[in-house]
Amino acid sequence: MTTDQAVGLTREDEGPQRVTLLELFLDLVFVAALALTSRTLAQRLDWVGLFETGVLLTAIWWVWAASALATELQHLGQPPIFAVTLWVMFGTILMAGAVPRAFAEHGLIFAGAYVAIQVGRGTFLVAALGGRMEQQRSGRFMFWFSVSAVPWLAGAFVSGPARGLLWAAALAVDYAAAWLRYPTPRIGRLPAPHYAVAADHLAERYQQIFTLALGDLILVITLTYAAHDLTIERTGALLIGFAATVLLWQIYVHRAGALLKAAIEASRDPGGFVRSAPNTHLLMVAGVVAASASFEVIISEPAEETSPWLAGVLLGGLALFLLGRARFEYEVFSRVSPSRLLALLALAVAGPVLMLAPALVAGLAATLVLAGVAVTDSIRAHGKPPEPPMPST
Repeated sequence: MTTDQAVGLTREDEGPQRVTLLELFLDLVFVAALALTSRTLAQRLDWVGLFETGVLLTAIWWVWAASALATELQHLGQPPIFAVTLWVMFGTILMAGAVPRAFAEHGLIFAGAYVAIQVGRGTFLVAALGGRMEQQRSGRFMFWFSVSAVPWLAGAFVSGPARGLLWAAALAVDYAAAWLRYPTPRIGRLPAPHYAVAADHLAERYQQIFTLALGDLILVITLTYAAHDLTIERTGALLIGFAATVLLWQIYVHRAGALLKAAIEASRDPGGFVRSAPNTHLLMVAGVVAASASFEVIISEPAEETSPWLAGVLLGGLALFLLGRARFEYEVFSRVSPSRLLALLALAVAGPVLMLAPALVAGLAATLVLAGVAVTDSIRAHGKPPEPPMPST
């Protein structure tokens, strides 16, 4: 038994685990961050807005993904781990508050909070964990977050496209290091056994964060509806937005969403799921954020003609969700349902047509595509027995 296990900081190899109330409390902070991100996109539907929102969302998501892995490996109930979790929560609040002006005067707050969360957590864990193996694992994380801190902080002191390029480079470092298992001088890459996780806990964490991302969609459409005159058209747009939210949830949880735990347990390489799940779910969460921004615009002006950017963000966001969901399904069943591919084709065809219609009609058409996927899933589910997950190689 290592020193840190003796004092109860790590929780590896302890059998089934459930998500704690503190983890749910931590995730609530990200609802605010996602809501501010989607509202920022809604105010600037163009190439610049898309790029900036993509950078901000990817950074916020990586804070959550790193936090999910940390809470997978340590006991949140212990005072030192509880303290570092509160550190992450407050840092995320700072990042969320800086989102609307992150590419203007609040860049240093956003980047500084990101670096403080990632590097600060690694430094704390290296000092708090007594076992050599656990210290090296946290040391790898801290090393690479320290490397990416350079472009993060450098970007905060420049403006214009240079900031976006530096921050994108920093994110590339963070994501690539994780995919390559954090190769670090002298101690090498993170060994595959270190990715051993409690399947029930990891599955519940990802199901929880996606559900909370849908809470962002509910929050934004409700606040937008309340901020305007409550006309019949806006009420119809609210109903369509709510229906889209329900359908996104239904498509996510159908089979693959419910069987993620079994898929991890059946996999010959559980670490592969640990490394791929953040990227797969990032696509789906990005789709929800884009849908949230789109329905904010639709509810605000339901009778206005659908602009090319509104059509692109709405349909492109749903396409991102379906692509992420298709990849998710492939990870579980080693195949993709034809309905996903047909829905992507329908979204591509609908784009040029919807630019001739009011925004309310565009929202309805996009929601009907999701309804087609959900109905197909339901028919397939009732037409044959449950399908077991396929072992991954």
